[in-house]
Amino acid sequence: MPCLKTKHTAAKSITKGQHALEQSLKLIEFFNNRFIEGVGIRWGIHRKDTGKLIGTCGFNSWNQKMKNAGIGYELSSKHWGYGYATQALHKIIDSAFSDQLPFGELYRVQAETMLGNGASESVLKKLGFKEEGIRRASGYWKNEYHDLKCYGLLKPEFRVS
Repeated sequence: MPCLKTKHTAAKSITKGQHALEQSLKLIEFFNNRFIEGVGIRWGIHRKDTGKLIGTCGFNSWNQKMKNAGIGYELSSKHWGYGYATQALHKIIDSAFSDQLPFGELYRVQAETMLGNGASESVLKKLGFKEEGIRRASGYWKNEYHDLKCYGLLKPEFRVS
């Protein structure tokens, strides 16, 4: 059934779009500042065939003194299950462990997943991450605390190929 947009729903859509744009710009500014401060770096994940941006990945925190970093990634849901996240993470972890990034030597990478996110856990395990336990109430969003499963990867455990 066709959907007709009234002036009211069109205005709501524009307002939502503007809000999303403002949120995106704030997030980009946040990532840029973390890079300038030497504590994080983020990349876009693009499809090779179309060049379309389908997600992001990067090191959300990088502790030069402790030689460790926390990694994060997100992918548009219609691109799940094709190996894009695994491929992108492999590339950035390889770059980090090979000292190709501007923040110094790295020995450990840590990642967290929401409990029950089997697909994300699978991505990490394919890269050699080991499950290290549950961090109770260590995430907070949408006015709720969330338990997170912690994974770690040490430089000698990483498979380059």
